[in-house]
Amino acid sequence: MTTHFLRETDQRHYPYTIGPYHDPVLRVQPGDTVIVETLDAFAGKMVDERTMPSSILNYPFVNPQSGPIYVAGAEKGDALAVTMRSIKPRGPQPRGTTCLVPHFGGLTSTNTTVTLQEPLPEIVKKVHVTEEGIPWNERITLPYEPFIGTIGTSPELESINSLTPGNHGGNMDLPDVGPGSTLYLPVRAPGALLHLGDGHAVQGDGEVCGVAIEFATTTEMTLDLVKGWTLNWPRLETADFIMSIGSARPLEDAARIAYGDLVQWLVDSYGFHKWDAYMLLSQVGKVRLGNMVDPNYTMGASIAKRYL
Repeated sequence: MTTHFLRETDQRHYPYTIGPYHDPVLRVQPGDTVIVETLDAFAGKMVDERTMPSSILNYPFVNPQSGPIYVAGAEKGDALAVTMRSIKPRGPQPRGTTCLVPHFGGLTSTNTTVTLQEPLPEIVKKVHVTEEGIPWNERITLPYEPFIGTIGTSPELESINSLTPGNHGGNMDLPDVGPGSTLYLPVRAPGALLHLGDGHAVQGDGEVCGVAIEFATTTEMTLDLVKGWTLNWPRLETADFIMSIGSARPLEDAARIAYGDLVQWLVDSYGFHKWDAYMLLSQVGKVRLGNMVDPNYTMGASIAKRYL
């Protein structure tokens, strides 16, 4: 198998949509490894704590994507298996950025949840990011728990902005998409056309203010195909559990999608009866809130492998 490098200088143009209309920047074979230099969600423009989001952000131009990456032999009805090997920080310190953005987040008025409260203040916090930890202040050091916030394959027809998660993947902001996991994405366009970006050094469930510790990464992943495995929604596997992922509004619909898909996975792949799987998940199922701030919200529903 071959290892490929996709550097900033190779990418040149970073798309802000995930769809079939961007020419591939890299072509690989199933089983190949790709090492990608991703940008942060702000394309590196948030250079210091004096740089206000309103001065550099031009919605919907956030979450610049590396790719698309074309996987030979991938065709509609297959699944793309993305195994995350490592995610390392890159760039000068302080590498990490979090902030408050007016009219964005889980506890503020937004353009889709309109209230009469004043917008949040613009506050930017820059932090040092190392693999040993992320100093927040003199008392608190955050763990380094990196993952890729936005990753998806191309829809068959639509081109979807990189801020919106859906059944193609996208901006799921799901902390489980980190080293040691395998993310399964539906293939709906020739070559799968994988896009990724929006690295997070650490994030709480829900990404409640809308911004995690955003940072540029060097991400190593192995890409493979599962031929003839038609997925309606992304799925994820680790050494300990399997997870189905749903994205929608309202939040309970995202949870319903995730649990419904997990029931079907248990039936199709593990020999469960449908109603037995449904009752079992009521006892031992777990949910992970990816984000509650994006145009769609994301939930992951999982079950430990010891029950399979």
